[in-house]
Amino acid sequence: MAGTKKKFVEIDIIADTVCPWCFVGKRNLDKALEEGNDRYEFELRWHPFQIDPEIPKEGTYKKEFYDTKMGADVAEVFETRMADIFSNHDMTYKIDGLTGNTIESHRLIYFAGLQDRDKQHDLVDEICLGYFTDGRFIGDRDYLLKCAEKIEIEGAAEFLDDPNNGLTEVCSSPIPSCSNYFPSQANMLKDSKNQIEDCGIFVMILWFQNRPN
Repeated sequence: MAGTKKKFVEIDIIADTVCPWCFVGKRNLDKALEEGNDRYEFELRWHPFQIDPEIPKEGTYKKEFYDTKMGADVAEVFETRMADIFSNHDMTYKIDGLTGNTIESHRLIYFAGLQDRDKQHDLVDEICLGYFTDGRFIGDRDYLLKCAEKIEIEGAAEFLDDPNNGLTEVCSSPIPSCSNYFPSQANMLKDSKNQIEDCGIFVMILWFQNRPN
């Protein structure tokens, strides 16, 4: 499609960094972006959502948390299902380690977005990858800063040093509470008209909306 101007598409993503469906949706989105890159210019914007804003910052063991929230039998089915899904994405899902309040990760992701949207997108992947596949603690400041360093986010430590930085923006984000959000789907991909999870459908809808007459 040499010489053809790409269609500009804004995509808003609502996600929590401890939501496995969000991470899987992100990986599916990456496939869709790759497939549509020759036709579209994408701008991605990540918005915070906390599944459990009351969970303590010091953390609790993932296994115990899921067993308490879902019941042991349901949690076991959930863990098996997630292991299968992650395997299909060439990743190993681990229930090891701690889970906890995600506010610090969202503050950091917000800060990354102020610098570069692509880096923000990559930072989400880096944070989630360690949490879901390597048992890293989402509330570990050192871990978050290592992720930021790897993605080359400048000034991350100084930003997180002040607990008020980004807090208002993260906590007052209007998107998670809007009528377009469906709790049954933990990851929402929004191009102002559609909310979808499957990358094939995503690419198809973009093509259909912008197809030649």
